[in-house]
Amino acid sequence: MSSAKPSAKSSAKADPRRRAKQVGIVGAAIGLAAAGLATAFAVERVLVRKSLNAPGDPYVEEEFGDQSFDRELTVTAADGTDLHVEIVEPKVPGAKPTVVFVHGFALDMGTFYFQRQALTELGENRLVFYDQPGHGRSSRLQSGDYDIAALGKSLAAVLDETVPDGHIILVGHSMGGMTIMAFAEQYPEWFGERVTGVVLMSTSAGLIDKSKLGVPSLVARVSAPFFPIWGGAARIGGGAIDKARVAVGDLAWLLTRRYGFGDARPSPTLVTFVEQMNSKTSVETLTRYLHTLYTHNRFPALSALRGVPVLVLVGTKDYLTPVAHSEEILRRLPEATLVKIDNSGHVVMLEKAAEVNAALIPFLEKIS
Repeated sequence: MSSAKPSAKSSAKADPRRRAKQVGIVGAAIGLAAAGLATAFAVERVLVRKSLNAPGDPYVEEEFGDQSFDRELTVTAADGTDLHVEIVEPKVPGAKPTVVFVHGFALDMGTFYFQRQALTELGENRLVFYDQPGHGRSSRLQSGDYDIAALGKSLAAVLDETVPDGHIILVGHSMGGMTIMAFAEQYPEWFGERVTGVVLMSTSAGLIDKSKLGVPSLVARVSAPFFPIWGGAARIGGGAIDKARVAVGDLAWLLTRRYGFGDARPSPTLVTFVEQMNSKTSVETLTRYLHTLYTHNRFPALSALRGVPVLVLVGTKDYLTPVAHSEEILRRLPEATLVKIDNSGHVVMLEKAAEVNAALIPFLEKIS
């Protein structure tokens, strides 16, 4: 018994119905996805607003922003990169070391807000702050060589221009600590003679685990959190990603809180301050630094720090550069001092400023 084949006429009638059904399914799927995203963003907005309006924020009246300085200048590195520098002169006469602060990835000199405030009030040391290449008010690396070694040379340019003589204490946070290590690798003769003290905050001497450097890849592809790491970002147009970052600003705020801070309920004002620094850093800068952060290995450079007083500070809930990284530095520098700040994340000097200053200031006084 032969089966009857559908006529061309009946097939023509069936196709529109089939196409309509397929379109309906696709439309429903898109609708569900859109509804899901809308709900997710609505939840994010509620969470952010709830956090921002929560009572008891000790910094709600703090006006984070530009701080006073005695001298402002631009230092041009050997490759032509212009570096924004601010200097605070001491109030107390004496020949104490100049303290030079080196900030981390996706941030700027503002990360040392509370240390600058406390040390300026004491007025005993000359203070130098600068924005790393591609960050803050400094220009992007003119050489295009976005790596830790180039940052060590930028630090050298700042020291040559701003501290031509006298002793120096270097303070570095995260990538700033790595910058100091690269400088030590390139200019070991400075240590002991000119550099007479080093402070390393929330940093690592090498080979950071990609899975711990940033947030989960699925989330990272959607936004730009405190440490915006995503595998193929360098291949996407920076302008498109920058627009996406604005669109998911609330999510970026929440991720900054989650991955930058250790306290379950950090100050919303501090979270906003950090997220604003992050959002001002271009996607080009962020993505082009990723490879050097992944491959950073400065364990041999630590040998230049032997014999120089070293203070290592880290938060016990630092997700990005965990305590184990600081402990490994101590294993290479057994004479260094390790201070663990309880219940603090990666931006320890902001989140737990009082505890950090309580360790930093006596260290400076002891070696000054």
